[in-house]
Amino acid sequence: KDLPLMIQTMMDVFVVCVCADGNECTKASAQSCGECIQAGEKCGWCTDEDFLKQGEQKSTRCDEIEALIKKGCSKASIEDPRGTVTVNKNQSLTDRTQDGVKLKPDQITQIQPQKLTLDLRSGEAQTFNLTFKRAEDYPIDLYYLMDLSYSMKDDLENVKNLGTDLMFEMQKITSDFRIGFGSFVEKTVMPYISTTPAKLLNPCTSDQNCTSPFSYKNVLSLTADGSQFNNLVSKQQISGNLDSPEGGFDAIMQVTVCNQIGWRNVTRLLVFSTDAGFHFAGDGKLGGIVLPNDGKCHLQENMYTMSHYYDYPSIAHLVQKLSENNIQTIFAVTEEFQPVYQELKNLIPKSAVGTLSSDSGNVIKLIIDAYNSLSSEIILENSRLPEGVSISYISHCKNGVSEKGENGRKCSNISIGDQVRIISSSCPSKGKSETIKIKPLGFTEEVEIVLNFICECECHEDGIPNSPACHFGNGTLECGACRCNEGRIGRVCECSKDEVRTEDLDANCRMDNGTDICSNNGDCVCGTCECKKRDNPEERYSGKFCECDNFNCDRSNNKLCGGHGRCECRKCICDANYTGSACDCSLDPSTCLASNKQICNGRGTCECGVCKCTDTKFQGPTCEICPTCPGVCTEHKDCVQCRAFGTGDKKDTCEKECSYFNLIIKKKKEELPQPNDQPYINHCKERDANDCWFFFTYATKNDSTVEVHVAEELECPSGPDIIPIVAGVVAGIVLIGLALLLIWKLLMIIHDRREFAKFEKEKMNAKWDAGENPIYKSAVTTVVNPKYEGK
Repeated sequence: KDLPLMIQTMMDVFVVCVCADGNECTKASAQSCGECIQAGEKCGWCTDEDFLKQGEQKSTRCDEIEALIKKGCSKASIEDPRGTVTVNKNQSLTDRTQDGVKLKPDQITQIQPQKLTLDLRSGEAQTFNLTFKRAEDYPIDLYYLMDLSYSMKDDLENVKNLGTDLMFEMQKITSDFRIGFGSFVEKTVMPYISTTPAKLLNPCTSDQNCTSPFSYKNVLSLTADGSQFNNLVSKQQISGNLDSPEGGFDAIMQVTVCNQIGWRNVTRLLVFSTDAGFHFAGDGKLGGIVLPNDGKCHLQENMYTMSHYYDYPSIAHLVQKLSENNIQTIFAVTEEFQPVYQELKNLIPKSAVGTLSSDSGNVIKLIIDAYNSLSSEIILENSRLPEGVSISYISHCKNGVSEKGENGRKCSNISIGDQVRIISSSCPSKGKSETIKIKPLGFTEEVEIVLNFICECECHEDGIPNSPACHFGNGTLECGACRCNEGRIGRVCECSKDEVRTEDLDANCRMDNGTDICSNNGDCVCGTCECKKRDNPEERYSGKFCECDNFNCDRSNNKLCGGHGRCECRKCICDANYTGSACDCSLDPSTCLASNKQICNGRGTCECGVCKCTDTKFQGPTCEICPTCPGVCTEHKDCVQCRAFGTGDKKDTCEKECSYFNLIIKKKKEELPQPNDQPYINHCKERDANDCWFFFTYATKNDSTVEVHVAEELECPSGPDIIPIVAGVVAGIVLIGLALLLIWKLLMIIHDRREFAKFEKEKMNAKWDAGENPIYKSAVTTVVNPKYEGK
């Protein structure tokens, strides 16, 4: 049940983009240290009085820390205040029972720490941990709010015994449980109810005895007596109304804000039971009610008396009041209206929806299940934030899932760990301190966070008013720079806005009596050039007349000073081992070393780090590529063969032409040097006149000597074995013959079978003619008496 919850709080301007067109520090054109540190988290202010160079503006003191150090400001002279986190109240988490004694609700601590103070610097994040632990056996107040319109008649019968039964079930969760009951129907005006006198007395049919319609009635305030709940609820009667949606929102508002209900500072549950939809803000116009709901209690003798005067509350209004009063809502509705209340649940934090049976027979199980669902989830909320402050959450839940943004506000299955991060983007106009609160929804405990905004540097307090350094006291020497008094201008407040004659002072800003003021790269202020700023903070003008800059030097490979120097007053100051107008000529010969460790392979010169090949046959970055040259192995094959074996084309001139290398004989090729034995080595395999292979290595050592290792053992191809070849040919011929005979035999068998089948078929189809013999004569002769008349 431990719940470490990570919360992240931040102020709006929080991502710093360091782009090519400038950073937020230089773009701010800060004139004081306070303005500088508010420009961004990375901004610092140089307090060294001698920091500014001739022609640089006061705002040059404000830049990123690394940039200030590069410009020559020491770390000790950089004002860069940082925020802090101070825990003021940090009571340990407690259970309900401590040392055998049950604590009162206000003595239980479920969230830690309870109060902090944060000093916030613009753009800088401050982080702290927050832990939540739900106390076991924590007290619960449950208020049952029921729709008593006619369609809920059978439900009322089952609710009459709810008190004692629910008490018994809730005792398994907490030993301190209280229950209350209220009912609602609808606003008592047309067209929601019938206002005829008879219907006001009995809104149901004549054969049904119903009570007069009402908006909301508090039947029983919260009590620990379950039998009293049963007794009072059993006396309730059903009422009626005309339209299908009910006035439940009016009832929820009164239950939430009225003290008569008897809420304690414990877990507060509101069970809303209905089988219909709901009216909300704006529906009151149907009855001529236009005043918005004021969100206040209007109970007189436990009856809501202003339903005819105020409109229904809006959903947002209900969410606000439920949250302020730490009430968790359970909607017990019939299956028909499940989709509607599911959507409503999504708008109301810490709420649940359960399906109510047609007669509310499952209401106890519904409440227990909904409570378990609500109690297994923690949702954090914060009070209204000061201007320029935003808050986000990161949660690390028990199941190992980490969420950010809105999903980071909550964790299911309890047990989560959280952290809080706060960033400030500006100083509030109302003061240097603000207070916000963070709390878990449905709980009265909260974390109070005091935000102190760092709006000025520490050196601001040490400012010297009317300092002599600011031209005879015309300004305050603050953080190494003069903050001029009203009406004074200039770097050291040396000029008055009223007395300055521009024509007289412009002459001091022209170089060599020219026509351009400050070389067209600055403004003449009090007879002194203040150079313009570039969009790119790395580029700047300098000099008495802004005649210098650090970006108009020669370039190489599209890089200023080739990327190997710095530009000062339009000239490149090259780094070590580089020279040239654009610092593009390297003096380092390492880039000219060939694989044999020789400069340009001994066939060229190294100029500005690039090989110039003197041998026209060679080319490439280190003069090692020779497209027309034979390979090393082929080139030295004949000499190696004549010296090692006394054979080859050069065996007669071997001593004269082949004495330029040291020969070392090895027995087998496996004994030859391997590539990692020497820095540069070639492995060769060549064929001699007898078609035998011989192996050798050719290596050039650091002292330019050549060393050849040769293996004595040759690899000669062996002659063919005649007997297996002849045997194989004979066997192949025999096998092919047998295969052909088998194929012929198979074809004959198939042919014979087809002929026999054809014969059998013709035999079956044969038909014999059964006509009479033409020469056959019967032995019987029939004679007819012509006189016979058949009598």
